[in-house]
Amino acid sequence: APGAAAAQMAEAIIKDENRMFPCCAWLTGEYGLENIYLGVPVKLGKGGIKEIIEVDLNAEEKALLKESATAVRGVLQVLDDMDVF
Repeated sequence: APGAAAAQMAEAIIKDENRMFPCCAWLTGEYGLENIYLGVPVKLGKGGIKEIIEVDLNAEEKALLKESATAVRGVLQVLDDMDVF
């Protein structure tokens, strides 16, 4: 399944299809989050991500997304502390 998804994503980029996919994208204020790569819905076309799609989230969903961002930042901090980067 991951290979098929990657092939569909590549096709959307090559053919400039502007299709929506869940992707890891650099957030710059979307969903109230900044300076983090996180999985969100995006529009893919020529050149890659054309748009980050912000869907309306209820309070619980927003809290879960922020919790995910906190967890990602925690892992990055551990890697930074290990001097991996």
